Amino acid sequence: MLRRSHLTAVLALATGILAPSIPAPAANDPAAFINNLGNQAQIVARNPSPPQRVAGFRQLFRENFDVPGLGRFVLGRFARILNAAEQQEFLSLFATYVVCTYSDRLSDLATGDGLPRVTGTRLDADGAFVSSEVTRSNGTRPVRVDWRLIQRDGAYKISDVIIDGLSMAVNGRASLEGVAERNGEQPQAILAVMRQESASAALR
Repeated sequence: MLRRSHLTAVLALATGILAPSIPAPAANDPAAFINNLGNQAQIVARNPSPPQRVAGFRQLFRENFDVPGLGRFVLGRFARILNAAEQQEFLSLFATYVVCTYSDRLSDLATGDGLPRVTGTRLDADGAFVSSEVTRSNGTRPVRVDWRLIQRDGAYKISDVIIDGLSMAVNGRASLEGVAERNGEQPQAILAVMRQESASAALR
């Protein structure tokens, strides 16, 4: 539903182990924030315990991604149609679905390619935009990965990741709009699909 192959590749670049919070310099420096996450991804990939790897990926995904903000963006125009209780249910389901579906795949992906190499940063009113490249292990051209960071409680959170011009957030919104369109523009269909997807993801 959320174009899993694209989102999986995105999240694989930005997760880490069950560890203390990001050090202060990384919290205030957008380039250091991305570099820190890349270093943690390599560490978690070397953890011999699969349960510990999964637990670490899930925790730091929650800590370092702006999951509520991403969920609200993905819901888009349907946020005006769903009532407050339905919106809250969607955000909860969205967080469960994304974390459970992708965290158990990240360990294998984290060792497949190199770390993101930061090539530039740009501060803006909401946070920062970090450009990077990831060198592929198969020798093909590097992948451009851009990170949209937003300030939350004095620290950066990832609000979007763009791989070779394709936005995780925009793709997610388009996918949900497609669900509603195939069901007579009824946003409740989104909730029904998310309940099913989240329940299945939690069992994996």
